[in-house]
Amino acid sequence: MFLVEGNKIICELSESKFKVKEIFSTDPQKLDRTDSPVIQITENELKKISFLKTPKDSVAVCYLPEEEEKGEKDIQLILDGIQDPGNLGTMIRLADWFGIEQIICSEDTVDVYNPKVIQATMGSFTRVNIIYTDLVEYLSKTENVNIGTDMEGENIYDFERPEKMNLILGNEGNGMRPETEKMLQKCITIPRFGKSQSTESLNVSMAAGIILGQLFSK
Repeated sequence: MFLVEGNKIICELSESKFKVKEIFSTDPQKLDRTDSPVIQITENELKKISFLKTPKDSVAVCYLPEEEEKGEKDIQLILDGIQDPGNLGTMIRLADWFGIEQIICSEDTVDVYNPKVIQATMGSFTRVNIIYTDLVEYLSKTENVNIGTDMEGENIYDFERPEKMNLILGNEGNGMRPETEKMLQKCITIPRFGKSQSTESLNVSMAAGIILGQLFSK
């Protein structure tokens, strides 16, 4: 099982594949849920079970769903060794915003059901399918064009988006691993306009946002 915190996200669960076991709430009246038992608790009890520094109003205990690959989508995010829960959560939220229905993750990417990831998605985890698999094997069989980021890659502002593509993003500190890099068919880069050389790179979820914004603008 895993936890979902906050009334706003909990209310989105009823429209998703996620089944709720029970909800603990300091104010059950604010929850429009008749399909799950709601147990009233005190604010002090909420602090004890919450993973947040400033707990919200409710915590839902949910069943883990069966992982299912929904076939290959025309545009997918591929994540190679992402470790920061905030980054994964933000990229799930970005995928939801741009209508990307599926994210494929390496087996060592942070768990999508980590409470910090769930919180960072702001409910988007209910609309984006997440698969964990062997990336090299997956990328060797894909029919999409495998696109990665590289400082020497093609300028993102001149790049023509293929109809079917996998946008591959690597680990925060090390980038994508060499065996994943061998699977790339094209490389792109976000050109630096600032003169300072002290900023070596962009945060991976920030880079994902810039790239997706540009790819979908055409």
